[in-house]
Order: sequence, then C-alpha cells, then structure tokens
Amino acid sequence: MNAMNDQLAADAGLGDAEDDDFDEVFEAPDAELPDHRYLDRELSWLAFNQRVLELAEDPNLPELERANFLAIFASNLDEFFMVRVAGLKRRIVTGLAVPTNVGRAPTDVLADISRHAYELQLRHARAWSDLVRPALSDAGIEIVDWDDLTDAERDGLSEYFADHLFPVLMPLAVDPAHPFPYISGLSLNLAIRIRNARTGRQDFARLKVPPMLPRFVEVPGSGEISRYLRLEELIANHLDHLFPGMEVLDHHAFRLTRNEDVEIEEDESENLIQALEAELLRRRFGPPIRLEITDDMDDVTLDLLITELDISDQEVYRLPGPLDLRGLFSLTDERRPDLRYAPHVPTTALAFQPKETSGRADIFAAIRKSDVLVHHPTSPSRRACRPSWSRPRATRRSWRSSRPCTAPRATAPSCRRSSTPPRRASRCSPSSR
Repeated sequence: MNAMNDQLAADAGLGDAEDDDFDEVFEAPDAELPDHRYLDRELSWLAFNQRVLELAEDPNLPELERANFLAIFASNLDEFFMVRVAGLKRRIVTGLAVPTNVGRAPTDVLADISRHAYELQLRHARAWSDLVRPALSDAGIEIVDWDDLTDAERDGLSEYFADHLFPVLMPLAVDPAHPFPYISGLSLNLAIRIRNARTGRQDFARLKVPPMLPRFVEVPGSGEISRYLRLEELIANHLDHLFPGMEVLDHHAFRLTRNEDVEIEEDESENLIQALEAELLRRRFGPPIRLEITDDMDDVTLDLLITELDISDQEVYRLPGPLDLRGLFSLTDERRPDLRYAPHVPTTALAFQPKETSGRADIFAAIRKSDVLVHHPTSPSRRACRPSWSRPRATRRSWRSSRPCTAPRATAPSCRRSSTPPRRASRCSPSSR
C-alpha cells in the first residue's frame, strides 16, 4: 500500500524538488525594506475611520456635513466593535485565534485596538465640543443645556416630556426581588442612584432612553435660531416625576455594545433558515464587548455595572459626554442648504445626448461606435438608461401607465398591468377601451 501511494505521489509530481505548492511560505529578510511595511487588518480599519473623523474636523466643510461625518464615525465604530472586535474576542476565548496577517499575537492586537479606539473616541468627543458644536452655534443651530433655557422654554419642554416621554419611560430598579435588567446593545441608558426618603435605603435604577424619539428635542419658541436639547438631558431633569417619594442622588449616562457577529456553519446546518433565525435571536443576547460611560460617573455605579455586566476594565471607555453621537443624523432635517454641500447637477455623456433637441439618443448605436464611460454619481442614470427603454415595445414583459390614473373606479380595471403590450402607452381614461 505504501509503495502504491509513493508511486501515485511520484506520478502527480508531489515531493519533487521543483514542487513548491506545499513548502512553507517565508520571506527572506531584506535590509532595504522597513520592518513595519505591513499593516494590521484591524488597525488599518481604524486608520480609515480616522480619516472620516478628519473630515469632521475640517473647517472648510459645511457645518451640517461636519456633524454628519461625526455621526458616520460613531456608527462605523459601533459596527467595528460589534463584528470585528467581537469576532476577535470570540476566537481568543475559544482558543481558535491565530496570528494576524502581520504575525502578531491576537491578544496584542486586541490591546492595540483598545488603545487606538479610545484615543479616537476622545478625539471624536473633542471635535464635537470644541469644533463642530461652536460652528453650528455660529451658523444658527444651537445645542443647548438645561441651564441655558429660560423659564418659558423649560415649561414648554416639560409639556413635551409629559405628553411624549413620560408614557413610554419604564425605570427598572435593582433590589433583592428584582435582578439587574437586561441591557440591549447600542442603547443609551441612565444609571440612577435613588434613596428612599422614609427608610434611607439606597437603590440603583436603570432607565432606557427611548430610541424611537428624536435624540435632539427642539426648544419651543426659538425663533429664527434653531435650538435643541438632548433627549437624555430632558429626561434627567424630570426624574422626580418617575420616582415619586424618592430622592434622586445621582445619574449618569452609559451605553453597552454587544457581540452581534453572525456565524453560521452552512455545511453543518440541516436547515439554513432555522439556523439563521436562531443566530439572529442569539445576537440580541450576545456578550458585552464595550461599555461607554461618561467621565463623571462615580466608582460605586461603575463597579456595579462592571460586576453585573461581567465586563473587564479594558472594555470600559470613560468619555466626555454626550455619548452616542449617531443622533447627529437627525440634524439632517434642518432646512439649511447653506450649511450643506452644494447640490450636484449631473451631466449626460456626450455620446448619449440626442443630436436634435426634440429627438432621442440611441444608447445601442452609441456603444456600437465605441465604449462610453458613465459614472453614475456624476452622470444621471435615468437619462443614460432611458434610451434602452425606448426599444420596440414588444420586448416589454408588462406595462404600467406612465401617467396617474384619472378614470372612475368603475373603469379602474383598464389601468391594471397587462401581459401584452398595447398599441400606445396606456393613459388610463374611461375611453381607453
């Protein structure tokens, strides 16, 4: 049997001196090449997100676009932790981690990720507080604090709290009868310490900031200047409505990121749909991988969160507030075109332009002559592709009216799709048949 295997290997060319398919891959040292010429995959991604942050720091960009880049940076970093960092930690815990593409140990890479990500998050917070927020204020969009409001403005926001916030808020206290509540991933929460005024007993409560409401609440009566208050600050100044008979000692914002990486063994799963459903359900209860807290959080509250969430000190990120700047996406509703990029007017490629003003261009005739490069962010796709729709109507599979239907309901069936092409484009009139 061994002789037969050797003969087969010889016939296949395996084991020859010229065969290098199974040789160990190594790179000969070269003194002329730098030692750190290869970039780690994860750290390279952080460098990419840093370039997004640099766009937000650029004073030459419009103010709302800079705020949008801050939100993009925050959203990108959340996904990076949920997938890339979570996958790396899972492989380390299960013992399946291998050296990275640059030959470094996974634990060393994880330490570098924590350090670089923390530096970027601090820089992100400074960019908001020192650069973008003042620039928006100068442009007429103010993000104010509760102490900056007048009594009339506070009364208006209190009405908003009573009508829209109070019905959806659900504080959860922690005591011997009520265990620590489940903290959903990427949710913004308030950690509240309260004291019973009658017994003097102190308790901990968690309050989730409703994600379905706007993160920035417009201050009523702002006039020409748009003024907004952060939703969590509005809630924090009305905690006495949520804890009647209790004394609110302190409150701090925190945010948890969970492992939401999806891992499905397609070859081993008998039913792929069921496996996917089970994996999506598991994502909601993935282990915590990052805890963001405000820099003013006391040690008592922090120790409780670390203990209950079973998280390490390396996974705690103490940051200047506010947390979760993805809420800046909501500022895109501001109708301030002067604070955005100038609208881009696309142009049609010369080969696709009709020769006559009232004529139509033939896209197929144009590409028969030569190739045409069309860049759709610059060239309008509708105009570039419309000539192909003007081919003989017999090639169409179904037809839909190109104009809104004006026929009465009794004749509405004439406006439905037809499997056969009509003689002319259907106009949906009572006399169409």
